[in-house]
Amino acid sequence: MNKTILTVTVCCFLSCITKTFSQTCQGSLGDPVVHIDFGRGSNFFGPPLGSNTSYTYVASGQPSDGSYTIEKSVNSGGAWYLLPNHTPNDPDGYLMMINASYNPGIFYETDVATDLCPNTTYEFAAWVSNLLAFSGIKPNLTFVILAMDNQVLSTYSTGDIAESSSPTWKQYGFLFSTPANVNRVKIRIINNAPGGSGNDLALDDITFRACGPAITAGVNNTSQTEKTICEDENTPISISAQVTGSASLQYLWQRDSGSGWVDLSNETSTQMTIPAQSLPPGTYQYRMVAAEATNFSSPACRTASPIVKVQVNPTPKPLVTDHQRVCIGNAIILELNGTEGTYSWTGPNNYSSTARSPVIENATLSHSGVYQVTVTSGDCSAVAQINVEVFPPNIAVVDEQSVDICEGASIGLQASGGVTYKWAPSTGLSATDVANPIASPTITTVYGVTVSNGACENTVYVIVNVYKKAVADAGSNRSIIEGQSITLNGKISGDHVRYFWTPSNYLDDPSKLNPIANPPQDMTYTLNVWSEKGCPGASSDVSIKVYKKLEIPNTITPNGDGINDVWNIAALESYPEAEIKIVNRYGERIFSSGSSGPKSWDGKRKGVNVPVGTYYYMIDLHDGQKTLTGSITILR
Repeated sequence: MNKTILTVTVCCFLSCITKTFSQTCQGSLGDPVVHIDFGRGSNFFGPPLGSNTSYTYVASGQPSDGSYTIEKSVNSGGAWYLLPNHTPNDPDGYLMMINASYNPGIFYETDVATDLCPNTTYEFAAWVSNLLAFSGIKPNLTFVILAMDNQVLSTYSTGDIAESSSPTWKQYGFLFSTPANVNRVKIRIINNAPGGSGNDLALDDITFRACGPAITAGVNNTSQTEKTICEDENTPISISAQVTGSASLQYLWQRDSGSGWVDLSNETSTQMTIPAQSLPPGTYQYRMVAAEATNFSSPACRTASPIVKVQVNPTPKPLVTDHQRVCIGNAIILELNGTEGTYSWTGPNNYSSTARSPVIENATLSHSGVYQVTVTSGDCSAVAQINVEVFPPNIAVVDEQSVDICEGASIGLQASGGVTYKWAPSTGLSATDVANPIASPTITTVYGVTVSNGACENTVYVIVNVYKKAVADAGSNRSIIEGQSITLNGKISGDHVRYFWTPSNYLDDPSKLNPIANPPQDMTYTLNVWSEKGCPGASSDVSIKVYKKLEIPNTITPNGDGINDVWNIAALESYPEAEIKIVNRYGERIFSSGSSGPKSWDGKRKGVNVPVGTYYYMIDLHDGQKTLTGSITILR
């Protein structure tokens, strides 16, 4: 009984303040000032709404009377339809599923956090679905707009929302004009019908937004709202809007390139022109926003035309080599790079192909000409051309296939038979891309030259023989004692060389590299080397010092008779650096003479005759020979 009285009282109250009927905007709508879509997430159930509703939150697919849940879709429980959320293109979005209370209550309430414009019409609407798959208590909602002090400004009742034969979303709402003294409001949705067997519903996409005059829009003075063009297209695009409403409206065009709407500050009329070439490939959306001049600065007061979409598709950019030279018998490769698509080739002799990079085997002179490809991607196409020239084979020639040079010399090479030349290796060449480089290799080298006439290539070779220069080395200077012989230590190097010694005097064979020499006096010999290939010769000298043979007495008789009184060494004057030392049998020094002292001994020590006996000498000639030793006998 109490339940019935409460319901009647509420209904009577609402009938007193309801001044609007169900009417969603038939003109243009602005961007939502409020848009409640209950969010989105990876979990099936979303978070509770807190104080925005008087109902109890449960994370369950089947809330009981007076409860609600936030979920991605209503699961069929036999009594309810299976229903996904309403928000377009949002599979992870949530809806609000409500099992109505036995008593009327607030489904949803929130402040409109944006300042509204005075004397402006707004639409307050929501999408609702009666979930019952059978006939039962029907949802019945009241939409309420309140001032911030909770004064009711306007209401709208949906009446009973009947069941449908399939899961169906339907939008309910009404229009509201703001009083001159109101710029902030609250919105509320109330449940009027009792709970029990029925009154189970889903709620989604609650919106509050400006409603303005009817606006249509199109491309190039048509009603078409989509236009597809190709990149770099020359024809400009005109988009325009037609407005039914106040003549005092102000306009502005906006563009969304994928990152949100951006004002085009210079486009303030109902028509604008887009230079087609200014748009890179991509999707562009345009709309015109309108509002009274006094309210135009506030986005919450504007409404917008239908969206005009311009799709700019990339134009294929075929990349080919514009000129190709091919030798007869080789393959013509019509190589194409760049944009993917379909391909259509044409060329000489009615040639055609749909391959991307076709190959023409065994080219002949008749294949010369221009080949053209048309590349098509979607509705866009582009053309590229290749000029193919087929050449007869060339013959590569060099003046000489083998040339000789001496080490350190240079020689000119000469090739012919083509237009371009490429020599290898580059070592020792003055240039590698001329017909006649100068070659200066340090060792024998085989050079190859590839001769081309622009398409055909042949390679020939030339060997440059490098003969090593003649080198002579007669060896270090030597010394001998008169009557001795010595072998000369000659050395030579070089390619194709001969040699001989001069003078030939006292040599056993002057044509030998190591002849035996026995000169009787000092002598200088020259080793001469000459090249059979005409390269410069060489020579080297060696000096032989011939020392006189020493005659060393072994006995003297210093008795004053003038005969054999002094120990003299014949030819010792040939050894000016010689040093002499004489000792007794005890090793005591008896006589010594340096390089500048006397070289003879009179048998005395410090002016006194030494005893008769045997003494021992040591002579260092300082000529590289070993020290001479022996004995001297003193007799009187």
